Amino acid sequence: MGSEDLFRRRKELKEFKRNVGSMGNDRDRILIVCEGEETERNYFEGFRLTNVTVKGTGYNTESLVQKAIELKSQAIRDKEKYDQVWSVFDRDSFNPKIFNNAFILARTHGIKIAYSNEAFELWYLLHFNYYDTGLSRDQYKTKLSHLLGHEYKKNSPSIFEEIIEHQDDTMKNAIRLLSQYPNLNPENDNPSTSVHQLVEELRKWHKS
Repeated sequence: MGSEDLFRRRKELKEFKRNVGSMGNDRDRILIVCEGEETERNYFEGFRLTNVTVKGTGYNTESLVQKAIELKSQAIRDKEKYDQVWSVFDRDSFNPKIFNNAFILARTHGIKIAYSNEAFELWYLLHFNYYDTGLSRDQYKTKLSHLLGHEYKKNSPSIFEEIIEHQDDTMKNAIRLLSQYPNLNPENDNPSTSVHQLVEELRKWHKS
């Protein structure tokens, strides 16, 4: 078999795996445990991946990671083990010790974290522009309302579809933003987000 044929077959196999994954039949199973009961859940469910389970809990930081650990353990007991388990939460104004403990607890139990400092809406803003100055929640809402052309509503079920066309831009902006901090310290790095790391995983299976 020539090198061109081998390259073509590898490309076809990669595309096949991508298509299978997008339908949820791939062996990778991902659990996303979110702080918000609707905001983050609505966004991640927008990928429409049947191999991905999204839970909106109402918990935060350390208690959220603990919930993710419980769900991970329950899945193992039920013989439905997840390949990846993610916790998604914000820095907000939570006690620094509790916030940092969430990272320690997650590492100990193999839970991945997609955090935002200060809030998840930073991820939405990065779809439109690059921001490297800390913003308050009120500023997030004002800017998003302007960029969307209508009032931003926190639990919007349509936000994914409204901003999906800018997803490549937000990936670049989030990576650029995080690279600004040579010694990562999520507690103090405002603004910053690692949501792109989770989205990168989802994009492997998502057909836009």
